[in-house]
Amino acid sequence: MEPDGKTKLLIVDDLAENLQALNALIRADNREVYQAQSGEQALALLLQHEFALAILDVQMPGMDGFELAELMRGTERTRHIPIVFVSAAGRELNYAFKGYETGAVDFLQKPLDADAVKSKVNVFEALYQQRQEVRRQVEALEQARREQDALLHELHSTKDELERSLKMRDEFMSMVAHELRTPLNTLFLETQMRTLQLKRGNMAAFAKEPMELMIARDERQIQAMIRLIDDMLDVSRMRSGVLSIRPVQVEINGLVERVIGDLARRVSTAGTSVSFHPAPHAVTGWWDEFRIEQVIVNLLTNALRYGDGKPVDVRIESADDTVRVTVRDQGQGIAPEDQKRIFEPFERGKGNKVSGGLGLGLYISDQLARAHGGQLAVESKLGEGSAFSLTLPCRNPAS
Repeated sequence: MEPDGKTKLLIVDDLAENLQALNALIRADNREVYQAQSGEQALALLLQHEFALAILDVQMPGMDGFELAELMRGTERTRHIPIVFVSAAGRELNYAFKGYETGAVDFLQKPLDADAVKSKVNVFEALYQQRQEVRRQVEALEQARREQDALLHELHSTKDELERSLKMRDEFMSMVAHELRTPLNTLFLETQMRTLQLKRGNMAAFAKEPMELMIARDERQIQAMIRLIDDMLDVSRMRSGVLSIRPVQVEINGLVERVIGDLARRVSTAGTSVSFHPAPHAVTGWWDEFRIEQVIVNLLTNALRYGDGKPVDVRIESADDTVRVTVRDQGQGIAPEDQKRIFEPFERGKGNKVSGGLGLGLYISDQLARAHGGQLAVESKLGEGSAFSLTLPCRNPAS
């Protein structure tokens, strides 16, 4: 049945008066009757519409009713349409037998019995409507099955994500405890040592030079804890959408050079060196200076941590109102399957001799790059080191 509720019927006869008479017999408000005066016209209609029944005259010039029926039975679109043959020929020609052979469901002799025609059309119309209803129910069941499968898939994904989140939470708590314990233990041991020196009356241990060393050690441990706490706060702000970016005009060559200078002691401790290649001219952009410095520090710290003690290269390039800062190390590199994972929170490089941190540096750096309208990318091959590139637009976001 069509969307408008009408059932379509096809009648085929080479004589217009026969079509008119048959149409008068079978038409109804809930039906739409299509007429064809040749097999060719009938085929054209069959390609355009879905019919509940086809009533075909056997004896037509050119393509007769039997030939049309054979063509209908040979096509997937039309092979299931019930066919009723109509003929004025005598029964001795055995047309009825041939009609059933070609797939007809009934055979009517002219002159037609009006009541018989109406009854048969009503039966086939009812069967067609039943088939359509069954098809709609099957389609509805199939749609329900697909929706159920999608829901089950979503539930499995949610379950997997929940399990991953729980595992991440446990690992995170373990990492936090470990990372905070190290500086706290150092501070505790320093305190114990100073208490012991005081009990022994060894005031020489608190002279200017030893005291300066103590303070420097304390500052390093306190700064390590502050960095961990700041990283956790940044992740919380990013996930809640409240991390603010305050862009000001910044010259990138000077910023990177200052960061490299600030990390000089860490570079020396790592037993390596950092070569800096600034852009050939000053490159100014509108960025949050503190946040961009945070990204550069993270990239350099990672290069020192995973660079196997080999030299690190920092290069700045500018073009088309953008600037790119690339930090390249010569460490063991990152496997292709891990290159996306390392930008997720609490993920750290696998298989490196040096470990530390909560695995938040690259995640925070990537989010900060995006917040500036830029991006953070990595190029790496196992055994050939890694290159992290921070690309930023230089335009003023207020303009």
